[in-house]
Amino acid sequence: MRRYMIVLLLFLTAISMEAKMPGKGIQYQMFQSVPVDQATLLQQGDAKMFCPQCGMNLPMFYKTNHAAEVDGKVKQYCSIHCLVEDIEKNHKKPVNIRVVDVTTLKFIPVEKAFYVVGSNVKGTMSMTSKYAFGTKEAAEQFAKEHGGKVTDYLGAYEEAKKDFVADSAMISKKQAMMAKKGAMLYAKKCQPTDAKFDSPAEAKAYVMKNGLCKGLNPKQLQAVGLFLSRR
Repeated sequence: MRRYMIVLLLFLTAISMEAKMPGKGIQYQMFQSVPVDQATLLQQGDAKMFCPQCGMNLPMFYKTNHAAEVDGKVKQYCSIHCLVEDIEKNHKKPVNIRVVDVTTLKFIPVEKAFYVVGSNVKGTMSMTSKYAFGTKEAAEQFAKEHGGKVTDYLGAYEEAKKDFVADSAMISKKQAMMAKKGAMLYAKKCQPTDAKFDSPAEAKAYVMKNGLCKGLNPKQLQAVGLFLSRR
């Protein structure tokens, strides 16, 4: 129960921060976040700002971003949790997997990354944080300051798999609650559409591009995106 409550708190914090997320050039409070103009977006399309799995804003969780080529297209994830979900749950086989180097904010191949797992810096979509660095020295310094253990990508991936069931259960519970709120917001503030969506990211991009809903803040947009992708 304590583990679930911690994961729920992390998820609520993320949603709250997205609701407050301003535009370009603003400094954010979370360690993971960078201004939009400092984030590299590798995926293309109207939904390029959002994680294709959970729909969360990529610059907001940039320091835990991962990217990979999946079915011939680049996908960019807010976290290793969402990458693991795509592989383990959706049975995808990504290639050319990359991760953001916390130090340089550049994407590097995961094979060259040194991960710090379990530091006291909050993670993304998981109670066990996982941050990557381009050098062993940088990872060790981070671990010295914030705790955690230094490992490679495979080690971080195994930790993410170990946490996956518990993390996913609480996230799914919260997302279901948000989707119900999204249904009410959609009925009240949005024009009806018969469009179908495979993910909250696609739904959010469609809503924004077509001006489907009026007066939604980012938290409400996430709720509507969750509803539209589940109906």
